[in-house]
Amino acid sequence: MTDETNPNRREFIKNTAIVAGVAVAPGIFLHSVSQAKPDEHPVDNSVRWGMLIDTNKCKSGCDDCVQACNAEHGLCTEPSHRAETQPQWIRKVELKHKQTGKQTALPMMCQHCENPPCQDVCPTGASFKREDGIVLVDKHICIGCRYCMMACPYKARSFVHETLTEQKPYSPRGKGTVESCTMCVHKVDKGELPACVTSCENGAIVFGDLNDPNSEIAQKLATEQSIALREGLKLNPSVRYQGV
Repeated sequence: MTDETNPNRREFIKNTAIVAGVAVAPGIFLHSVSQAKPDEHPVDNSVRWGMLIDTNKCKSGCDDCVQACNAEHGLCTEPSHRAETQPQWIRKVELKHKQTGKQTALPMMCQHCENPPCQDVCPTGASFKREDGIVLVDKHICIGCRYCMMACPYKARSFVHETLTEQKPYSPRGKGTVESCTMCVHKVDKGELPACVTSCENGAIVFGDLNDPNSEIAQKLATEQSIALREGLKLNPSVRYQGV
């Protein structure tokens, strides 16, 4: 196949996927958050939002960030549902060092990669990265193929198995689509902090503009040791960790 025919093939796949998406989630009309910023303040790449998580301050057994995320986005975590059907935008992970036995607790969510593999494998363009680095899913054109779930090295995405009711208007969801942490884009675009950040009483999560050398997060990254999870994959995530 020549290069000239590739764009046409991609357009055909995208158009076909949109039709299929209607069948997957009938009657669901979701507003894309890709243009959430007001027109007078358009999203651009002068800003890159990120998080720095200090695991020394993140207490084992504490799930305040998880509960805040669930409440903010209307994620139902009923005990009667199977574990594999539970939405997990943030989950707490317990790590144990093989040699020292040191145990570390940390929140795991979408890492908002600079080079997101979920975007690379998505046949419809539903998985995309905003200019400011936030990785999102456009529910209008997600067909639920779950390729992005397989591609994500952080297991940060969930598939919506159940019919949903009482959704949050700022955080649209839909049966038959894939979802993950949005970094509370609806709050960030209004100059507010993500729900997980404000819920952490221990101050374990710092949020800010990675491109602004005067921001708290940029100064901490410049002066304190931190790592990106699975750094060898060269995805350059916007979420970094201390104390791991």
